[in-house]
Amino acid sequence: MRDPNCIFCKIIEGQIPSQKVYEDEEIYVFNDIHPWAPVHFLMVPKLHLPSMAQLGPEHAGVMGRMMTLVPKLAQAQGCNPYPDGGFRLIVNTGDEGGQEVHHLHLHVIGGPRPWRKG
Repeated sequence: MRDPNCIFCKIIEGQIPSQKVYEDEEIYVFNDIHPWAPVHFLMVPKLHLPSMAQLGPEHAGVMGRMMTLVPKLAQAQGCNPYPDGGFRLIVNTGDEGGQEVHHLHLHVIGGPRPWRKG
């Protein structure tokens, strides 16, 4: 299920170029075009879900896979290992939560501090 007007759906489909970090049958990961930190990538389910507010029990599998991929991809992209290193996860939900693109996405940010934001 895709939204033809969604920029992230267009990125997943290859209609808009991106710097792909990872892809499988359910998940697409790409570098943020305006990074806040030395490491900043976005993880999106290929299924168009507008936000965390629309998640249901049927999405537990893909969300669990996304969460378990984060540490592996963060380190592969340049985050130092835990406990001295690390990363931050941000999921903006809804307008009041700061969500700009209404396709569920996880920001994974890390690398040596200080960062411009956060």
